[in-house]
Formats: sequence, structure tokens, C-alpha cells
Amino acid sequence: MSPYALSILMSSLSLGTMITLISNHWFLAWMGLEINTLAIIPLMTKLHHPRATEAATKYFLIQASASALILYTSTINAWFTGEWSIMNIQTQLSSIMLTIALSMKLGIAPFHLWLPDVLQGLNLMTCLILSTWQKLAPMALLVMTHHLLNPYMLTTMALLSTLLGGWGGLNQTQLRKIMAYSSIAHMGWMILILMFLPHLMMINLLIYLILTSSMFMMLTYFNSLNINKLTMSGIKNPMLTSMMMITLMSLGGLPPTSGFIPKWLIIQEITKQGLMTLASLMALSTLLSLFFYLRLSYAMSLTASPSVPNSKLYWRLKTNTLHPLPMMIVLSTMLIPIAPLMVNLFI
Repeated sequence: MSPYALSILMSSLSLGTMITLISNHWFLAWMGLEINTLAIIPLMTKLHHPRATEAATKYFLIQASASALILYTSTINAWFTGEWSIMNIQTQLSSIMLTIALSMKLGIAPFHLWLPDVLQGLNLMTCLILSTWQKLAPMALLVMTHHLLNPYMLTTMALLSTLLGGWGGLNQTQLRKIMAYSSIAHMGWMILILMFLPHLMMINLLIYLILTSSMFMMLTYFNSLNINKLTMSGIKNPMLTSMMMITLMSLGGLPPTSGFIPKWLIIQEITKQGLMTLASLMALSTLLSLFFYLRLSYAMSLTASPSVPNSKLYWRLKTNTLHPLPMMIVLSTMLIPIAPLMVNLFI
């Protein structure tokens, strides 16, 4: 792709997200979401492969349906209230339809089936954008309207997301699908705490962005798309392979890594609210996700490749390319000491 076209598309992605973040009018927020969607479609189809075309078509249809539902919701709300303000939703129908539309945008269960198929047809850098940056605008709308939505519906969807996100990734061999189900499970944790402590949801979102970005960057470095290719990682770069294993444990929420912070604080807050059964189910659902993270770590560390190349070892070859990967790895693993500071900053 031409650098000029790529710069225009990335600028449009940023512009669409910023318009949605600063908007107080439903039509302006909808316009930002549409700019976002239209800007990422060419990035999806730059592979010129049938799977990329299929993924772009699926993504466009889902996002267009969700955007149409948001526009319909805002129109119904404006009919009853007389204004287009995002912070003013007074009808139950508008609240339910808005929850469904934002869930389709974010890939929250039971509207999650498009996300694994779409990620499977894209390259890793486009998967990175879709799993991180594209979550910001719908999540901002969800934060602005969370006190107007149905709490029982959000709780049910959060529990379904964590269970299905962990269950769906168990039998997968494609890394992009595994990361898609990981994203679904993390979205469930964010939606659950959104009703009680929105600032804690922001901490969870920040750590999710750091973990997912570092994981996709490492997969891009190794050019690994499935578990079989992942077994060659130790030959290419032993140190980065060790860091990838720690990042996987951080995604699973094991202490003392950074991924333990949101799960620890969320379970603590849910327990304070007296929802002991829900807290137990959420903690147990994490074990499902942790299983396939451990499976990937096992494939990298304890499974030797059946065909070791006779050429010079990859890790002896020096590269002059600088990446933000070391900083992302440090943030993915060592944020627990500053957890109280992060909580105070977001309050």
C-alpha cells in the first residue's frame, strides 16, 4: 500500500475516534463511528486474498448494522425527549437497543461470533488495530451512557463474554482466533465493573490495550499465525520467547504480572457489592482462558520443532530496526507496584 494512502487511512482512524470521544450529539458520534469503519476497510483488504475480502465484508455488515441501530436508537430517543444529547436516554427501548448496538461494535457475547472470523482473515498489524484502537470509540459511548443502560442485561452479557471467551479458545490452533476469544473475555470483565466503578474499567481497558499490543507485536516479530509456527520462536529469539511466555501469563491474570491488577480489583469490588456468586463465576471463568494461555506457553518452551534448520541461528543475526516492544513488555509485566497510583489517577 502507498505510504500516502496509509497515512490518510491512519489519520482517518484517529479522526473518527476523536470525533466520537469529544461529541455530545448522537449524530456527531455516529459520524465518528462511520469514519472509523470506512477507514479500516481498505487496511483489511490490502492482502488481496479471498479470506481478507470475506473478513472485510463481514466486518462492514456488522458495523453498518450496529451504526444503523445507533442512529435508529437516537432518533427514537429524540422523538420522545426532543433532544439529541448522548447523556439523555429516557426510554427503555432506546436503552436496550443502544446496549445491543454497542455490544455488536465491541464483540461482546452473544454478539461476538463475527470477531474470530474477521481476525482470522487479516494480517497481524490490522488485527492489532482492530483489537485495540477500534475498541476506544464504542467504549467511550458505553462509559458516557452506562448509568442509563439496563444493569441486569450488562451483567448477563459480561458473564456470557467471560465464559464463551474462555470456552471458545480452548480448541483453537490459530493464534488470531485465540487472541479474538481473549479479547471477548477481557471485554466481559470491563462491562461487569462498568456499572459499579467506571474508573476501574478505564484501568482495565488501559492494561488490556498494553497487553494485546505487546502480544501482537511479538507475534508479528516471529511471524507466527498458528501454534506449530510458535514452536520455532525459541530458535529465532530465546529472550523474546521468554518474555512472550510472561506476557501470556499476564493476559491470564497471574500474579505478579500487570494482568493481575484489574482482575484483583474487580473481584474485590464485586465482593464488596455482595455479589459473591457472580465473583466466583467470573474467577472460575478465568481458568478457561488461563488454560489456552498455558497451552501456548507449553508449545513455546517445552515443545521442540520437528525440523530444526541447519543454517545459522536466527538470534545471532542482528537487526537495526527499533521497536516499542521492550517498553510494551515492561508495561505488560511490571505495573503491580504502581497499582495504587493508577487507581488514584483514574478516580
